[in-house]
Amino acid sequence: MERTRDPKIDDNKITAVAPAGEPGEDDTVRTSLDIIADLEATLNEVAEANPRIDDADDESSKSQADLKALLEVSLAINSSLVLDDVLQIVMRKAIELMQAERGLIMLLDEWGELQIKSAYNICKEDLMEEDFKVSTSVTSQVARTGKSVYTSDAMADDRYSRLQSVVELHLRSIMCVPIKIKDTVIGVIYLDNSNQAKMFLKSDLYLFELYAQMVSNALHNARIYDSLLRLKSYNESVIKNSPVGIVVIDARGRIATMNSIALEIFDINLDSISLVGNDKKPTVFLDILPQKERPRWQNMINIALSTKQEFSDSRYFHNTGYVEKALSLKISPISELPSGDDGLIMTIEDTTEKVIMEKYVILSEKLVAKGEMAASVAHELNNFLAIVSNNAELLAMNIEREKYDKAQFNSKSITENILKIKRFVNSLMDFSKPEPDYISYDVKHLIEDLLFSLRVQPRFKKTHFTIDLGHDIPNIEMDVGQIQQVLMNLLNNAADAIEERISREHLDDKEFKREIDITADYDKENERVVLEVSDNGTGMSDDTLKKIFTVHFTTKKGGHGLGLANCQKIITNHHGEMVAESALGQGTQFRIMLPRFQPEKQENDV
Repeated sequence: MERTRDPKIDDNKITAVAPAGEPGEDDTVRTSLDIIADLEATLNEVAEANPRIDDADDESSKSQADLKALLEVSLAINSSLVLDDVLQIVMRKAIELMQAERGLIMLLDEWGELQIKSAYNICKEDLMEEDFKVSTSVTSQVARTGKSVYTSDAMADDRYSRLQSVVELHLRSIMCVPIKIKDTVIGVIYLDNSNQAKMFLKSDLYLFELYAQMVSNALHNARIYDSLLRLKSYNESVIKNSPVGIVVIDARGRIATMNSIALEIFDINLDSISLVGNDKKPTVFLDILPQKERPRWQNMINIALSTKQEFSDSRYFHNTGYVEKALSLKISPISELPSGDDGLIMTIEDTTEKVIMEKYVILSEKLVAKGEMAASVAHELNNFLAIVSNNAELLAMNIEREKYDKAQFNSKSITENILKIKRFVNSLMDFSKPEPDYISYDVKHLIEDLLFSLRVQPRFKKTHFTIDLGHDIPNIEMDVGQIQQVLMNLLNNAADAIEERISREHLDDKEFKREIDITADYDKENERVVLEVSDNGTGMSDDTLKKIFTVHFTTKKGGHGLGLANCQKIITNHHGEMVAESALGQGTQFRIMLPRFQPEKQENDV
């Protein structure tokens, strides 16, 4: 940087003329000239070494030089947003601008203590020694008061001249200015010189304070950038280590974030997707899903986007192609993604093991209940049978002994206890009659839960299920267990019909595709849900079709003819309808119509 000189100092020779005729005149003049020459040499040395002294007469030239220097410094310190890099640049440019010998930058920590962030020609360990106490006292004073400290000659300054460090280090010039952001001190910049020829001037302090103002802005930006980087790193760490799957998509359905758990749940590789902001075209979330699941996902996404409310589904079944998973979903709106768009954040938990365990618990409870009931029934029946058995033996003995009055008593006792057994059995049958316990329930969840249990059974492993469940199906009032019993019966019958066709028509088991279709839709006009279960089994003749709901009618070897009759009874009790269509060799279709609300419920509500 071009150095300037004080306009009050020029290169004209300084001369002195002694009055003529006085004694010692030449010696006095010669001594004065020597002193003046030494002073001139010193001033010339200072002028050459100090950037703030110029021999130009135009003050604007100094201002232009200062502005040019500040512009260069500004470009340098704003060339990076990395805090450590900015601090290093600030320190280097401060030394160059002010031609200092030593310097340091200190920033206040969260406890209000100054911490060294960058230093030049100073070892951090020196700050703990007695010979550098001057710097700590000055920096602490500036940080506390927010006012700059300046001295052009510390050795002649009463504030510092007695300090050991000033004497031992021969410190001459010291400058320390605060770094402020909105009138709040965040740190200081300290510089000093021991060379008398490079002393700081008052005008240097003004320039240094301007420099500190620029530095404060650069450090503020660097700090914000550093905070954002740390926040970004923290968020990425949270998402990466989250125990649930996290997927963030923008308003156009493109994937912005997807963690490893989500990749595992949907069985895809990170390399197969491209995120928003990458050079490649971003991957659309729906494109990674099976074709049959896309309409339902699109509906859930549309609901969350349009309502701006969280959408959840505690039991969603996802089929990866070779395994089915039970998922718990939450889809929430999120604003101002890094791309600037609004979008959605989806949390996805794999609850497959939990659902399986729940089913095992329920099954075990049912088995225990059945076992306890069977034990109770056996106990009661054994009591009756014991009486009948004893009286039968006595009856034979009394007849043989011709004690007919006692034989008559035995016969009467046998008859009475047989009647008791009959009444007991009848009471059990009455107790087992399907009396619905209505609750409002999601029929889609019912179907998915049932299929989740059945698909793992050996008889259904080779069966291809086609599921088409409407998106606008509301909850309906039903007895969940009874409706599930109906569907289970229909699915088991479908599997039997398929196996019968394979056997009857001698079809190749490997080439023939077992197919069962399940559809559900909502009839808004009649406020009812329509369920259909179809198969490509052997089918039925017209005569058989007319009798299938008749009690004890069956076409199966060893069948009891109660299944479909009981199913129709359950649907009737639900104030619904159940019909069947079939043709030999073409399969069978059962259609069930269930009302959204039960009449009894509506009457009670009124």
